[in-house]
Amino acid sequence: MKKKQLLTIIFLGGLLVVSCNKKKLTEVVEVPLPAAEEKITIGLPEDVSAAEGQFSLKKLPDNYEAFAPSIGVLTMENHYSKHYLTYTNNLNKLISADQTLVDLSIEDILKKLDLNNEDLRNNAGGYYNHSLFFENLAAKSSGQPKDTLASAINRDFGSFDLFKAQFTEAAESQFGSGWAWLIVDKTGKLQITSTPNQDNPLMPKQLITGAPILNIDVWEHAYYLDYQYKRRRYIDSFYKVIDWKKVNERFEEALKNTKP
Repeated sequence: MKKKQLLTIIFLGGLLVVSCNKKKLTEVVEVPLPAAEEKITIGLPEDVSAAEGQFSLKKLPDNYEAFAPSIGVLTMENHYSKHYLTYTNNLNKLISADQTLVDLSIEDILKKLDLNNEDLRNNAGGYYNHSLFFENLAAKSSGQPKDTLASAINRDFGSFDLFKAQFTEAAESQFGSGWAWLIVDKTGKLQITSTPNQDNPLMPKQLITGAPILNIDVWEHAYYLDYQYKRRRYIDSFYKVIDWKKVNERFEEALKNTKP
């Protein structure tokens, strides 16, 4: 294992973070952050792996500190190695107890989901949503999409700036915990939507359904250490770490499954 970095973090009292260490897989509680002057050990993303099971963590393209200052090193480490890891491990436990889920893709699990199954809904959603979020990150964004995605954004939103305005509004106005999404609907059109908690546009009975190609996490654990209650500042900074090449690849793949 590579040598770990040792950082000293001074916290302001009263900051909270969502804890995923819980007895019930669906239970979410708030717990205090470490006390002032407490030393925090920051590891490396390649040292993090899920327990044995059907699904594994998607690898980050860089170390945690590469995404700063848009996303701070402690936020990235906490988000990836604790929240994302917990959803992955929980999902694998659920699958091992339900043979009907074995060998299904995460997309198929979500599309066939019984929404009354809260454990599976929250943890399959949590795994998929975080996988997409982390895979679409880049230490330095190219700034704007290119190629076919750029043309589609101009067609469906009028311009990249108008797309950003709508996506930002969806993320900022999502009440409480949740996500904002850029999706490709069944006709090949780009649409923006938002979902609460760990729901996503692949699940049944969503207001807008389609293939997600970009998302932003607006749970407090994704930004509170860096921006406190100022969600808009986090959203604005998020555009600086989007891998638009990866999003374009997802867009082109989604188009293959649309109707002419």
